[in-house]
Amino acid sequence: MTQWIEILDQRLDASAAIAFVSAPEAGGIAVFLGTTRAEKNGASDLLALDYEAYQEMALKQLIELAQQARQKWPILKLTILHRIGRVNVGEPSVIIAVSTPHRAESFEACRWLIDGLKQQATIWKKEIWSDGTGRWVDPHA
Repeated sequence: MTQWIEILDQRLDASAAIAFVSAPEAGGIAVFLGTTRAEKNGASDLLALDYEAYQEMALKQLIELAQQARQKWPILKLTILHRIGRVNVGEPSVIIAVSTPHRAESFEACRWLIDGLKQQATIWKKEIWSDGTGRWVDPHA
């Protein structure tokens, strides 16, 4: 098995993603963790992000992104994990890990995958604020 792509409703494990993409012939492993960052909106603090997905379509989109990346770079193994549900500040909502024979390729592929995911995947997020409000985020803003 050379790829692990899932949409999960549980905490994401970066060490498991790194272990999965590790390979003796890999000269580079790049990992991207997209985490919920602490923000302020006036006097209100961001508590969490709530993620929803059209899972069947989003999974197909992630698999297609992986196939496209494999056409561009000599990817040995890759992982794309995205969380749905509530993701508190400091927790990862997405993990992308890529192994390639050389480091530059793994960096390039990893960045291309996260940029593609943000643009194409049918996954939405809603900000949850300490004042009790919530706001859907435009993925293209």
